[in-house]
Amino acid sequence: MKAAEIEVKALFDLSHSMAGEFLAKFRYPYEALPELGAWIAAVGPQLSSDEYEKRGEQIWIHKSAKVAPSVSLTGPLIVCANAELRHCAYFRGNVLIGAGSVAGNSCEFKNSLLFDSVEAPHYNYVGDSILGYHAHMGAGSITSNIKSDRKNIVIRTDDGAIETGLRKIGAILGDYVEVGCGTVLNPGSVVGKNTMIYPLTSVRGPVPANSIVKSAENIVIKQN
Repeated sequence: MKAAEIEVKALFDLSHSMAGEFLAKFRYPYEALPELGAWIAAVGPQLSSDEYEKRGEQIWIHKSAKVAPSVSLTGPLIVCANAELRHCAYFRGNVLIGAGSVAGNSCEFKNSLLFDSVEAPHYNYVGDSILGYHAHMGAGSITSNIKSDRKNIVIRTDDGAIETGLRKIGAILGDYVEVGCGTVLNPGSVVGKNTMIYPLTSVRGPVPANSIVKSAENIVIKQN
C-alpha cells in the first residue's frame, strides 16, 4: 500500500462519526490517538442534557443507548445514540462508541474510537484503535497494541517506513471491514475499506482496500 492509502481520507467517511471534524485535522488516523481523551473530555460537557445523561466523571451516555448493569465504565467516555453495551463490557477510558454500535459481552475497550454502526460483540479487545463505519470484529478477534520489544511502531508502506512515534497502536480498520473470528490484528495494522479477513488470521502491516485476506501470505483483491 502507498502512504496515501492509509490516510484518514482514504479509510473513512467522516460523516459517520461524531468525531469526524476531529479526525479531519490529521493526515494519518493514528495521530489522533494521543489527543482522543482530551477531545472527549472537551466535547462531553457540550452535549445536550436533553439527549445525554452524565453518569459519572467524564462519562456521557445517550438516553437511547442500552447499557447492561454489569458494564464497567471509566471516563472520558461518550456513548452515542442507540448503542448497545452488553454484559461485562469494560471501558478503561478515552473511548467514543458511535451511534448504533455494539460493545459486546466481556469485551474491553481502551483509548479507541468506534465509528457509527460498528460491531465488537463477543470477547474482543480493542485498544489504541480506530474502527470505521460498519466495521465488524468477529468473536474473539483482538487488536494487539504494543510490540514485544516495546519499541515505537513503524508502519511500512510502498513509499517507505512511517515512524509513528507511538509505542501503542492497535488496529485502524477502514469502513466496512470484516474481521474473522479469532483473528489477531498486530500492532500498527491498517486495513483498507471493504476488506474481509478470514478467521484465525494474523494480520501485520497495511492491507489494501477491497481485499480478501485468506492468510498472511495470501491476500487477493476482490473481483467485484
